Amino acid sequence: MNVPLVLLSVFSLMALIGCDRSLEPGQDGKSGSVRTLHYLTWSDYVSPELIGEFERMHGAKVVVDTFSSNEELLAKLQGGASGYDVTVPSDFMVSIMAAQGLLAELDPAAVPNMALLEAHLEHLAFDPSHRYSVPYFWGTVGIGYDSAVVSPPPDSWEALWDERYRGRISMLNDQREVFGAVLRLLGQSMNTTDPLVIEAAKQKLIAQKPLVKTYASEHYDQLLASGDVVLAQGWGGPVARAMADRPSIRYVVPKEGGTIWADCLVVLRSSRQKALALTFVNFLIDARVAATTSERLLFAASNREARALVNQEVRDNPAVYPPAELIPRLEWMTDVGKAMRLYDRAWTELKMR
Repeated sequence: MNVPLVLLSVFSLMALIGCDRSLEPGQDGKSGSVRTLHYLTWSDYVSPELIGEFERMHGAKVVVDTFSSNEELLAKLQGGASGYDVTVPSDFMVSIMAAQGLLAELDPAAVPNMALLEAHLEHLAFDPSHRYSVPYFWGTVGIGYDSAVVSPPPDSWEALWDERYRGRISMLNDQREVFGAVLRLLGQSMNTTDPLVIEAAKQKLIAQKPLVKTYASEHYDQLLASGDVVLAQGWGGPVARAMADRPSIRYVVPKEGGTIWADCLVVLRSSRQKALALTFVNFLIDARVAATTSERLLFAASNREARALVNQEVRDNPAVYPPAELIPRLEWMTDVGKAMRLYDRAWTELKMR
């Protein structure tokens, strides 16, 4: 087909119907092409059905790419990966990305569902006014255990040092979370920058290592469900999944306290589709959409209205929706700045033993 003739036909048609029409919702101004949104997220956070619903609603195309850790996300962006619009860093990574100028400021008027956040998610230290981020899902880190084997029920992080369960204990493959558990056990903040405290935590972890079957941040729910481990440090959601396969599995946040976490939706400063990106963020935290995702992932939705829409079994599971009285015993992980080198060194020394 002759391209000039096609263009001439288009211009003639525009002249007949008027050329001052605004763009259709699904167009980006470039030859009427469909707008494309690039979404960089955790590997299990994507629901093809919900992505398809958004695409139909807004005449857009969503292209999904994934990462497996906050460090991988940051490295990808620092390494020059471009073209992404929306991503999902965890709490402490939000402040790091904001400090590096990677994030766009959010327009609250474009994200009205931000007004429906759970009370304890409204003013967070890493982004107090939600200038750059909005919590998406949240939860806790505690201990998953097999109540048919572990007796009495554990109520302290010290249970992960119990010689009776040698070779049947798993720890997260996450240096901040592993150190966070032992630091709380020692009566310290998981965000300490004191070299002597970090060293003491390292020594206690070295003493524990012969008891540990594996350091795993993925599939430890399967280890619990299969009985290969009977005590597992972990995020509540995967432990809840293990409960479905092995009803004797239980979950507890120890008396010393533990981590509260939130994965947050952000728009990248380099985004070329900021308006569409904000619409997408608002869609993801809509009560109905968030409730659907909460039931699938077994993580707590940030939208307080979503809780009532989740089925009761999920809503009443403390591994998914922590009870309100637990919140004061939880601590947010924060950026420890230059002290991160101390944690890196201690973690390397632990893993090399």
